[in-house]
Amino acid sequence: MTPAQIHLSQDNELPEKIEIQILAAIADLKKYRPIQYILGETEFYGLRFEVTPDVLIPRSETEELVDWIMHKYDRDAALSIIDIGAGSGCIAVALAVGFRHANVCAVDISETALAVAQRNALKNSVKINFLLSDVLKDNMMGFKPDSLDVVVSNPPYIALSEKQQILPNVLEYEPHQALFAPDCDFLIFFKRIADFGMKCLKPNGKIFFEINETIPEEVMDILKQHGYSEVTARKDINGKWRMVSGRKKSSELPIMSEII
Repeated sequence: MTPAQIHLSQDNELPEKIEIQILAAIADLKKYRPIQYILGETEFYGLRFEVTPDVLIPRSETEELVDWIMHKYDRDAALSIIDIGAGSGCIAVALAVGFRHANVCAVDISETALAVAQRNALKNSVKINFLLSDVLKDNMMGFKPDSLDVVVSNPPYIALSEKQQILPNVLEYEPHQALFAPDCDFLIFFKRIADFGMKCLKPNGKIFFEINETIPEEVMDILKQHGYSEVTARKDINGKWRMVSGRKKSSELPIMSEII
């Protein structure tokens, strides 16, 4: 309802069915259940997305990652893009909407997450190739060498030992598989995806990560150690280091790094 409609409707009574739904939602909020799960949907990059407890709730910093990629390429470019750890499909779908001539693949280890992502692709009228795979076990995932223009990922990057620092609305409701990396090597996903990118990106293709704000140098080092050039860390709108990118260098490109 618009503010005017609310003002004109002050004497109206809610139908009992609606009142029961509102009271149930309030009870869930008191238990820290995220409003996005209560409503079953959220907005991301100007698009509507279904969300369930099988997928992470899309966040604003991920929108900034998508926006970074959007401004790196011509919107009419026929890019080949892979989103590793797709979850709700928010990154893959937003990129498929933005780059209408792109070939976009969304990969996840969870069948239920991919089902949500598939529904979101339909909801937003884009065609995406969905792949059930585990980058930790299958480093090529069926892709040919030098075949991709863009690799993007928002991988698990919270160490299990940091659980006690996580707010209850996240810890008790969002999928742990998408949040936590093993304590023995909580950077393992960045390493494996960086390795995948070096094998499967075309020369001068780019890799983009969303990261934990405390580890920009570590992720940059991983990319440089794998041979990427133009390794760049970027802050989000709140001034936190939340994104890292690198380019698969061709033989004539020198290795450079930059923090912006």
